[in-house]
Amino acid sequence: MSDAADSYSVTAEELRQFVERAEQLAAEKKDLAEQEKELFAEAKGRGYDTKVLRKVIALRKRKPDEIAEEEAVMELYKAALGMA
Repeated sequence: MSDAADSYSVTAEELRQFVERAEQLAAEKKDLAEQEKELFAEAKGRGYDTKVLRKVIALRKRKPDEIAEEEAVMELYKAALGMA
């Protein structure tokens, strides 16, 4: 039983390190979110449509084949609904 207890023992220092790293990452995440907000505000101020800009960024993350397939299905659906 002591072997199992030893393998799961928690040291205060190790625990503190994990907590501090998590806090640091959370702070960095908050800072990055603020920078992103400022970036989109600047883009909007220069006349760019930020909604479209976000879509373009999302598209750049995807594979061209996936995008083409989705667009083909979209056109099919639009044609079926008389929208094309």
